[in-house]
Parts: sequence; C-alpha cells; structure tokens
Amino acid sequence: MATTGFEARSSEKELQHERSPASKTFSAKGSEVDEAVHYTATDGADSDSLKPVYDFTHRTLKSRHIQLIGIGGGGLAPYSSLSQYGAAEMVTYLPISSPFIRFAGRFVDEAFGVAAGYNFFVLEAMLVPFEVVACNLIIHYWSEIIPTGGMIAMILILYAMINIFAVKWYGEAEFWLSLGKVILIIGLISYTFVTMLGGNPIHDRYGFRFWKDPGAFGEAYGTGSLGRFVGFLVCLVQASYTISGPDYVSMAAGEAENPRVVMPRAYKKVFGRLTAFFVLGSLAVGLNVPYTSPELAAAFEQGEPGAAASPYVISMIRLRIDVLPDIVNALIFTACFSAGNSYVYCASRALLGLALEGRAPRFFTRCLKNGVPIYCVLFVLLISLISFLQVSNGTATVLRWFVSIITASQLINFAVITFTYTRFKKAWEAQGHSRDDLPYKGWYQPFLAWYAFCGCIVMILMNGFTVFIRGNWQITNFFFCYTMVGVFPILYFGWKILKGTKIIKLTEVDLRKDVAEIEEYTQNYIPSPPG
Repeated sequence: MATTGFEARSSEKELQHERSPASKTFSAKGSEVDEAVHYTATDGADSDSLKPVYDFTHRTLKSRHIQLIGIGGGGLAPYSSLSQYGAAEMVTYLPISSPFIRFAGRFVDEAFGVAAGYNFFVLEAMLVPFEVVACNLIIHYWSEIIPTGGMIAMILILYAMINIFAVKWYGEAEFWLSLGKVILIIGLISYTFVTMLGGNPIHDRYGFRFWKDPGAFGEAYGTGSLGRFVGFLVCLVQASYTISGPDYVSMAAGEAENPRVVMPRAYKKVFGRLTAFFVLGSLAVGLNVPYTSPELAAAFEQGEPGAAASPYVISMIRLRIDVLPDIVNALIFTACFSAGNSYVYCASRALLGLALEGRAPRFFTRCLKNGVPIYCVLFVLLISLISFLQVSNGTATVLRWFVSIITASQLINFAVITFTYTRFKKAWEAQGHSRDDLPYKGWYQPFLAWYAFCGCIVMILMNGFTVFIRGNWQITNFFFCYTMVGVFPILYFGWKILKGTKIIKLTEVDLRKDVAEIEEYTQNYIPSPPG
C-alpha cells in the first residue's frame, strides 16, 4: 500500500481537510494551538505508528522563479555541477523541504544527515554576511557619505522584509534580481566580443593579445611550468568558492508549485545556462585584462571600493569607455544583493529541514500563516549581524575570513550530495525499482556521481594548500581553511556515539516516506491563474 498523509487538529478533535491548490499539504487549525501536525505512515504501518512531522511551508514558487533562483545563487565548477544530476533524480522523486539534507539522514545514516545539515547551514549562514559586506563595498564605489554600519543595517532590513512577508515575494524579488544578473553576464560577454574586434573608442583590436603577452597562465610560488601549475591550482581553489546554483534549485523544491513537472525542467535549463554563462564569462575575463595588470593588482592590494577590481571595469577604463563602469557596478550590486537574498532563504530552509527531522529545536518548525518559517529566518538574520565586523576591521580582511571558511563547507556539501545519491541509487535498485520510473533520470550514473565526489574530496584537501609552502605558514589561514573539515567528522561521530545510529542497510532505506503526499498533490494540482 502507498503511504498516507494526514493533518490533524488534535487527538481529541475530528479531522478536517481543506485542500488548497497552492499549498503543499492539507491545512487545519486547532482551537487551542495554532500549529497543525502532519502525520505520515510508511508502507505496512498501522495507525499507531504514525509519526508527527511539522512542515507548514506553502508551494507558491513558480517555474520562472525556480529557474532564476538557481542562476541568482552563484557560479559553477564541473565536479560540483555534475553532482546535481544525482540530486535532480532524488529531488524530483521526492521534492520536500531541505531535500538533500534530509536525504543524507534517510538514505545513509542519521548521523550523516546531522553533519550534512549543520555544515550546509553554516555554509549558507556565513554567505549572507559575506554578500552584505560585498554590497556595502560596492555602494562605496560612488560615495563614502553613507556610513558602513548604516548601509549594512539597511541591507539586512531589506532581506528581512523580502523573506518574512511571504515566499511569493521572495520568489518575485529573486526573479527580477536574478534577471539583472543574467543581463549583466550577457552584456559583459557581448562587450568582450565587440571590443576585442576593435569596437571601442581607441579602436584597439586586441583579440587574444593577452594570451600571448604575458600569457594565459600566471606563475605563483615559483617559476616556469611548476609556477604556472601552482598558479592554476590557486585559481581553481578560489573558483571553488563560487560553485553553486543547482543546489539552490533543490532547496526550493519543497515550496515549488507542481514540483514533479517544474523541477526536472528547471534542472535541465539551469545547468545549461550556468555552463554557458560562466564558461564564456571566464574566457572573457582572460581576454580583457592581462594578469600582470598593475591596476588589477592595486585594486586587490589596496581594497578599492566597488567594481574597481573587476577586469571588465579596468578594461573599460583602459579603452576610455565612459558610463559603462557605473552600469556594471550597479548590476554587480544587484547580483550580490540577489545572492545574499538566496542565502537567507537557503540557510533558513536548511535549519527548517534539521528541525523537521528532529535535529534542531522544534520551535524552528513554526511558520507564519503565509508559510514562512519565521524563527529560522530571524535566526539567520541574527547570525548575519557579524557583517558589522567590517566596521572595525578592513573589508578585504573580513571577506577573506568568510571565503576561506565557506569554500570548504561548499565542497563538503557537494561531496555529501554525491555520496547520498550513490546510496539512493543502490537502494532504489536493491528494492527492485527501475530508474526509468523516476521523474528525472541523470546521465551516466553512478560514474558522474563518483567523479564529482572524488573531485570534491581532492579540492577539500587542497583548499588551504598554500599554507604548507615553505615560508607561507599562517595559523589563521590554516584555521579558516580547515575548520569545517574537522567539524564535520566531529558532528558525525559525535551524533553517532550519542544516539547509537548505524548506516542504513540498502534494503531498509525508506524510499516511500512522504511520497504519497507528493503523488496526491500532483494528481490534485490545479494551476493557479496567471497574474
């Protein structure tokens, strides 16, 4: 038998069911409490084995919201993005709140889910103040009149308004902000193509000049081939910070309208668009400015505000192009603001997922009538107050702190997703199912999943490799680069010892929990009228 989903007023009240096409679950209210209990029973379970789950978020995010949320979230790296094909299989089959966090506990081990959940929460929570600091830095490109503390406060208030009023407003805000990011990327790629062919005020047809002089690869911590290889590794580690996008699509699954239809479409389009945008964008950066540019070096070393450190802005100044630097700066601001907005959403939903699985205080599951997990959002914004460190410390210093600790968490998160998928696939097949029955089927699995997993593990170990180069040791750099590498196993083994959990056998993995609710929602889904 399939599982059954219920919501009850209380054990003493009669069940009341009111179906809402925009809501993910049945809705009911009790006379004494303002929260409902959502019960699920697994196959073969009787009525006495019903387990309460408290998830009151609403399905109000439309297809266009989901697709641009992925683009608004961040960047891309091959091994991390390939991991999303596995995530897509799991999430489209079971589109629940905070999916891959909860899957880690369901398909691998409860302790693994705890470690994965808190790692992802720390990752997303730390990204919020990073983007707040970045937004403040960009604003000061035009003027220093606005005090640092005041600008940080205004940005946090805007994040609160967008994320608390309703998921609908979050989706709309993220749609338009992310659209600005798409326009920025397309515009800069087009700018590169036109100017490299001589379409600029000084008619400099520079083409691939900087690939020859000084060359496409810079040297770091050495000279010759070894120096260029180390330079490439340094850039690869720094690029690992930007890997994100499809995972934000996954986090929105629990609040997406008609997810069995919308999510597969979103995964396909987001991955293709990110690949095109960021591969072409990386190519354009190397064409516009040589890595020996004194302006570029001075911008980073002196911490100049705004987009002054952008290769595009430096290129525009070199080519004597007016106005465009200000436009680029404005669009970069919307991109940073959009990313921070996504991080508030994802961090709050990560905390909600932990609470739903009983791994964080239960009060975090409480939602407003509009479906917003209010205490989760407020807690994330409370953590974001550390962005005020910028007031007393240098901006560049604070940004480096955040980047170092975030990069390792980001890579650990993708390693968790890929390993969880390999367990899901094995359990699915061990229980006699065919992958052809899934709403979405990824390419070349599980080979891509294992490739992504190994790539992430290698990059995790390499995250702070420069501190081990002779004469370059710094305890602060080592601490920020490898803190989460140590925290993750502590969380895993600590929970395992505390709760006595075990790795779940493939034949005992619960693949049906919450599925009946999703299937019932899909069957009864009524598209909301446009507008």
